[in-house]
Amino acid sequence: MSKPKKKFGETTVGKLLFGAASMANPALGNILKGVTSPKEAIAAIGKSDVSADEKIKLQQLIYEQQNKEMESITSRWEADAASDSWLSKNVRPLVLVWCIVIFSLAGLLDSVESIPFHIGETWNDTFEKVMMAVVLAYFGGRSGEKVTSIFKK
Repeated sequence: MSKPKKKFGETTVGKLLFGAASMANPALGNILKGVTSPKEAIAAIGKSDVSADEKIKLQQLIYEQQNKEMESITSRWEADAASDSWLSKNVRPLVLVWCIVIFSLAGLLDSVESIPFHIGETWNDTFEKVMMAVVLAYFGGRSGEKVTSIFKK
């Protein structure tokens, strides 16, 4: 059973944004209470009746905080790559291989009529999302590392 998704206001970015919005304009802080994602927060800010300058400042705050979070993930991955530990250097490729093997094996077992194995819809959907995240993180991370190394030269 999966955890319920956190509301945007319960995340670090959300708390920061709500604090800044409430200080800048209490009415805007009330507008942002029901949003569940940065995209919804930006849309709510755009639709609000506050001044254009305040809208721009708050939207920039969201983008800057999201960029900081992405940079911290990248720096963790770079630290793993620079480590002397074999496991920390290879955890991403190992997880990718594991996901591909399990997903393929489960798909094959599910498709053979003589084997009483069936993947439930909930598990299929969950594993699909995990697989997408792992593949995107691995190849996106690898691409980012290569681009960074090219620019450092």
